[in-house]
Amino acid sequence: MGGSIRERLRKGLWVGLGSIFLAVGLIGILIPLLPTTPFLILAAGCYAKGSQRFYERLLGSPYLGDYIRAYKEGSTLTWRWRLASIAFLWVTISITILIFVDDWLVRAILIVIAVAVTAHLATVGRKRRF
Repeated sequence: MGGSIRERLRKGLWVGLGSIFLAVGLIGILIPLLPTTPFLILAAGCYAKGSQRFYERLLGSPYLGDYIRAYKEGSTLTWRWRLASIAFLWVTISITILIFVDDWLVRAILIVIAVAVTAHLATVGRKRRF
């Protein structure tokens, strides 16, 4: 086995942190108010420091790999991703508002957040002219 115990512990810590960030990022796919991209990028960074195998596996993922690579390369989100994300956001926010939330203030806050996230998704990565 190569490497000292200290080096193996350091790499294990990076892999552990990467796994935690990956789990939070995956949860963020299902919960509209929890960001996904920052946690996936943190996971990739941790895996790159801890295990080349984990890093390559994450980037090779058919769902998450393209997303992370596009962000790394500075590419913009495709319109397909934007529309799917916005649709999913509004469906989940609507269900939450109609079924689970009775307080009008909370409903208003959720709508404001959904509008802000929609605006962000519609404009993120687009070149702006000044």
